[in-house]
Amino acid sequence: MWPAFLTTVLFAISAVSANRTTRLLGGIEANFWRILVATLFLGLWAHTAGIGLSGAAFPVFLLSGCVGFGVGDLALYQTFPRLGSRLSIMLVHCLAAPIAALVEWLWLGTTLSLNQILCSLAVLAGVSIALAPSEHLEMPTEVLLAGILFGTLAAGGQGFGAVLSRKAYEVAQQHGQSIDGITAAYQRILGGVAVAVISLVCMRKRPEITGLGAASTPGEQLPFLNVHNLRLVWRWVLLNGLAGPALGVSCYQWALATTPTGIVLPIVALTPLVIIPFARVVEGERPSVRSLVGGIIAVAGVIGLTLAK
Repeated sequence: MWPAFLTTVLFAISAVSANRTTRLLGGIEANFWRILVATLFLGLWAHTAGIGLSGAAFPVFLLSGCVGFGVGDLALYQTFPRLGSRLSIMLVHCLAAPIAALVEWLWLGTTLSLNQILCSLAVLAGVSIALAPSEHLEMPTEVLLAGILFGTLAAGGQGFGAVLSRKAYEVAQQHGQSIDGITAAYQRILGGVAVAVISLVCMRKRPEITGLGAASTPGEQLPFLNVHNLRLVWRWVLLNGLAGPALGVSCYQWALATTPTGIVLPIVALTPLVIIPFARVVEGERPSVRSLVGGIIAVAGVIGLTLAK
């Protein structure tokens, strides 16, 4: 269970830094740069202390990366500028858990006890209470619908990608092989790199068709591959890349190697709550009473989930 908790903290740090880089670079480029940073870090480990690109499970991990890192995160970085960071994270993580549990049950036959299901629902309910917006969303209908669509796609990518990772570990075990979390994250992220590069090239060539290149705040987007501008945001890019797809996903893979997806993802769903103290320090955001109440409910659900396991 501890790898899942550590994943939550790292994902929260990554989300705060992702909000900054998305505003400065735009969703497509922010996603590309953080995946590039993480790939270099993970590759250094995988090709020295790990097994590199070998292993029978590599094709499955690669597919998992295309779905999770690629489609899922690409959609997430388009949800941020439309719905905002807190609502985006809440939507994605709350939907990812039941999607993953359903897919794993239908495909891998993994079942959960009644207590585990109830505790998982308590976690998701707590996150929803804490982060559901109290004010009316004053935004154009098409922007809201696009944000919900991208958020749902991101949740599906994250949930299905997690199940594919579980399947990859199963393939490795069937062949009598073992793989550490960092190497597994490296094999996964290569699929995400492919999707990120393709989307970046398409956006640069035909931005009027893709419509995915805009920064979250008009006028803030910085020109691509401008060395001076990259120096202004390199701290956020590095923090985002290392805390999220590098160290965070490595712990995530570690958790999935030993624990069913339906248990791991509800714990990771605590990420929006863990963001609260980081947002307080970095952005000066004060948590509401409802956020604290929802946090208590979610934490109680996690404790119950641990005891049920």
